Amino acid sequence: MSQHTTVLAGTTKGLFLLTSDDRVAWSVSGPHCGGWGINHAIGDPVSGSLWACGGGDFFGAGVWRSTDRGATWTLTKLADGQMDDWARNDPEAAKAFGVTPADPAPFSGRIENLWSLARAGHRLYAGAKPASLFTSTDEGETWAAVDSLTDHPSADTWQPGGAGLTLHSIVTAPDAPDRMWLGISAAGIFATEDGGASWQRRNRLSNAEACAQHSHPAGPSGGETGHCVHNIARGGDLLYQQNHFGVFRSRDGGRSWDEITAGLPSTFGFPVAVHPGRPETLWTLPLNGDMQGRFPPDAAAAVWRSRDAGDTWQACRRGLPQDNCYFTVLRQAMATDTAAAPGLYFGTNSGSVFASTDEGDSWAEIARHLPTVLCIETLSQ
Repeated sequence: MSQHTTVLAGTTKGLFLLTSDDRVAWSVSGPHCGGWGINHAIGDPVSGSLWACGGGDFFGAGVWRSTDRGATWTLTKLADGQMDDWARNDPEAAKAFGVTPADPAPFSGRIENLWSLARAGHRLYAGAKPASLFTSTDEGETWAAVDSLTDHPSADTWQPGGAGLTLHSIVTAPDAPDRMWLGISAAGIFATEDGGASWQRRNRLSNAEACAQHSHPAGPSGGETGHCVHNIARGGDLLYQQNHFGVFRSRDGGRSWDEITAGLPSTFGFPVAVHPGRPETLWTLPLNGDMQGRFPPDAAAAVWRSRDAGDTWQACRRGLPQDNCYFTVLRQAMATDTAAAPGLYFGTNSGSVFASTDEGDSWAEIARHLPTVLCIETLSQ
């Protein structure tokens, strides 16, 4: 029986949907979501509903939602942008451009953009810049702030990463919706066991001696991984993070971390993805370094795979460009699907999407010439 697969590719110029019934032939639709920059998108495999978040200085911050598999979309604004002030101050010009003045969005002045989405039980969550968390109990129609996170005692010490102080990763536990992990650049990882009523900061190293020699300012120090976490992923009882300066694994819910960078060609990268059925199989895509151009080492693309939870690594290159390859793969731009033989996908800042249906052994380019790809997620039905 064939399975319909949708790859959600968020880009700087809207959301694109790549669809296939055999993961060989793909069709592309878009751009959706009014041409907004879409930092993240997710879907519900039961209902087929889709959500996409993003925005920026001009549009503000908001969540787009579709209940008809992307045919139509509605927008819930969480914060105003420059466009909204302009429309209210000059309604005649706004009318000429088809913009309708609206009341101020509820979190205007508090956030600039939305960076991440997740579902946990009956709730949706959205992560913002500056780092803050919002939740919805009505499928994304309305949102409320999770003030317990921004009230954390450490909040006044959080420092921005290169893209600002962003809450870019939300990891949930489908079997325990009150458990959740957040990645904030550059404040580290936070976890809740009580549905967001309280939060613990979880950046402690379990192998501080092994990490003691890092000299990079973002590297591990003081018995911690370093707070500039780039992406996190969960497989069963294992958590993984790609940090600004290394890849780390936790076997205890993030309470302690082991570095598993040994065997990779660099310590720098953005995404990490986990096999949906085998939590000890994971993939990452190393780049040559934060100050060296942020492209694949030796300008030859490779996804690196581990089948033993990061103890050893293997480069997967077949079908990927091996000469003059200077693309970047960003933090949310790698994902798996849930087929019996799971597919693995990543998108590039040069507008390509690559797919593998053999756990990374070989790759095919399934879309090209898109805008810069900011996120990749999947929906299988």
